[in-house]
Amino acid sequence: MARKKLKISELRTFDPAEYLDSDEAVAEYLTAVLEENQPELLAAALGDVARARGMSDIARSSGLAREALYKALRPGAQPRFDTVARVCAALGVKLVAEAVRPSDLKHRATSAKAGRARA
Repeated sequence: MARKKLKISELRTFDPAEYLDSDEAVAEYLTAVLEENQPELLAAALGDVARARGMSDIARSSGLAREALYKALRPGAQPRFDTVARVCAALGVKLVAEAVRPSDLKHRATSAKAGRARA
């Protein structure tokens, strides 16, 4: 039986928002993004969660205009902390600080440098 060849152009674009269907999934996703220690990823991840929950509802709950929310949470955006805090509150999540060992800090710094080099 001959296999049909797939064309890249025929593949669906991966959208994380389609899989963020529970509070646990959202928490795991945001935790994984935060562990990458790349602030620009956080804005995009919050955007994914906001799209999964309904951008208009999140805009209304956060007190931000929908267009401003899209702009603040697009990939590569650098939203102000106030915006991040308002979006997190509207999403029903909180960012948590956790103590790390000095050896973890060295590993994270090396990982962050490697990630920027790949970009």
